[in-house]
Amino acid sequence: MDSGKTRRQRCRPSTRRWIQLCSALLHNAYLRGFLEGEIYRGRGKFACVPGLNCYSCPGAVGACPLGALQNALAASGHRAPWYMLGVLVLYGTLLGRTVCGWLCPLGLIQELLHRLPTFKLRKSRVTRLLSYLKYVLLAVFVCAIPLWYGLRYDLPLPGFCKLICPAGTLEGAIGLLANPANGELYSLLGVFFTRKLVILLAILLACVFCYRSFCRFLCPLGALYGLFNRFCLVGVRVEPERCTGCGACVRSCRLDVRRVGDAACIHCAACMAACPEKAISFRAGRVTLMGAESGEPPRRKKAGGRALALALLGAALLWFNVLAPTPERTESDQSAADLGSEVGMLLPDFTVRCLDGTDFRLADTRGKVMVINLWATWCTPCVRELPYFDELVRAHEGDVAVLAVHASLLTEDPAAWLAEREYGFSFAVDTEDEQIRQLVNGSSTLPQTVVLNRRGEVIYNRKGSVTPELLAALYEEAAAEQAR
Repeated sequence: MDSGKTRRQRCRPSTRRWIQLCSALLHNAYLRGFLEGEIYRGRGKFACVPGLNCYSCPGAVGACPLGALQNALAASGHRAPWYMLGVLVLYGTLLGRTVCGWLCPLGLIQELLHRLPTFKLRKSRVTRLLSYLKYVLLAVFVCAIPLWYGLRYDLPLPGFCKLICPAGTLEGAIGLLANPANGELYSLLGVFFTRKLVILLAILLACVFCYRSFCRFLCPLGALYGLFNRFCLVGVRVEPERCTGCGACVRSCRLDVRRVGDAACIHCAACMAACPEKAISFRAGRVTLMGAESGEPPRRKKAGGRALALALLGAALLWFNVLAPTPERTESDQSAADLGSEVGMLLPDFTVRCLDGTDFRLADTRGKVMVINLWATWCTPCVRELPYFDELVRAHEGDVAVLAVHASLLTEDPAAWLAEREYGFSFAVDTEDEQIRQLVNGSSTLPQTVVLNRRGEVIYNRKGSVTPELLAALYEEAAAEQAR
């Protein structure tokens, strides 16, 4: 009987595991996104979540702090990244790497993979040396590359997100590609995606054999939070008067810590059970959250805390999936998109207010070749191809009309961003109900280009970047159609 209870107790999730599971769901509370194959586009995306969770994950309800920091650094030539620095300092001061140990969804995935029954690599001098690699990635891919491309080429290039981040590949790319509604996105895949997929598989495989490999060796967000570990409000604390310096805590830790609470510590509180003097506790300031004696809070407090966590989780799921105002496609919009967005169909008329204060009406462009481009300042391919549309307009002045429509989700002021550039075509920001995106059957994938012939019929409607050669060929095709 006792042994049976012991087995059940071992299978029962710990307090930390409960919080990790709830946090992962809270980070990705928009469950509709997984069903519809669309990312959440509500106002929650203006705020950053504490853990490493891809902005493009179908369920993500907030922005990734690492991605937002890179975009802010890329735009530092136009505005100082005070907001993002303030957010990271706030999270760091309050939690430090407690975020890694208790709240990060990717941290949970790594721990679950490590539970697979295989041989395990123990920490050593080699792993301790490799733990410094994440600071190199923080300096080069998170800071240097975005700053260089932002200041030198005026392009938003989030180096870590674009070239390495496994969360972006697993949650964002694979999360969207797994939905049948996004089948057309497979045509956009190439060598770049293959490289990132190989990186993802290598990291996941490493996590099976080596505890939290990505967190220990590669995660720049963990490196950043680690700088605040010594003075963060919430975390493990050692009582000096009770500590004998036996080192049992460090020896029992599976991470490359030199002492409890240093930059490598994720404040998981596993060391409390290893301490023979019960000198370690988990605290929020002066308040003890988990006592050194048991390693777990009292049963009554555990039950109350879990009930509160489930209530908060249920409220978040209800809000983001049912109650929150998100852009919905109306019946008339659906009909217009179905009738007018596919190749060979007439795109329905629309009117939109441009950033220069004028009104753009699609019907006024009849007799011209019309190009609609969906873009955003935070989208590197979008920014890179804007000059191509400008060259097209100047090469066929009076015969081509171009409207670049910025996504309704704004991370900076498009008008201020465009004020420092001179483009010879119209710019607008889509309305909150995303009228134009719906009319052209757009999605969260940017950029997207739509080309109409002189009669207003769609001859091209695809997601992905364009080239000057492609635009020239599309113009010739569209111009060959004479207006009725």
